[in-house]
Amino acid sequence: MPHPASLAGLLALCLAPLTVSAQSSSFDLSQLDLSQIDLSQLDLSQLDPAAIAAGASDTLMRAPDSSIDPLFQAVHRASRARRDADVLCGLFDPDADRSPQALAAAAQRLSPDSRQGFSNALITIAATGLQNPRQPYDAAAARQTLKSAGTTAMLLHDGFAAGLNAEASDPNARQARCRSLGWMLDALADLPLAQRAAATRLLLNEGLARGFSR
Repeated sequence: MPHPASLAGLLALCLAPLTVSAQSSSFDLSQLDLSQIDLSQLDLSQLDPAAIAAGASDTLMRAPDSSIDPLFQAVHRASRARRDADVLCGLFDPDADRSPQALAAAAQRLSPDSRQGFSNALITIAATGLQNPRQPYDAAAARQTLKSAGTTAMLLHDGFAAGLNAEASDPNARQARCRSLGWMLDALADLPLAQRAAATRLLLNEGLARGFSR
């Protein structure tokens, strides 16, 4: 099974704006023009990391599976573009900074298409998360889904486990981690929607707990 802290570092990148949108009294989701939303404009320097984590986690748990999946798909697409994959995989380095500010800085380095894809997915999560009750969620089942996807990737690709667990910070180790991450996301992409969404929630919650506590 991949180490949750590693995959979470990537997926936590997506969570930083949620509390900003959810807690702003002047923020009207119904009036948003998604084409004008850009993660590169996010400034987290004045925000309380604990408040971000708490608000984002609650919003995440209220959004339905159909709203969670576009976020997974945005990550999956980004992992297949070399420039974006390099940015995202930098968050897997053993000494990587995964604070809210560092995650927002990483977002600025993504391609415009990837930034827009993440933005659209985030707004969908924020909008539906504000309008719905908490969704059914089984953390143990989500962990089993990750184990199953990891097993699939390991059976299909030589070097998957070694790459995912590579701990060095040199370019070869980063490339191996990045390649294994892509294989893992490919395996998750082939699962049913409910399983993908549960695994995504698990990884995002891990990212909030670890990345926002730095």
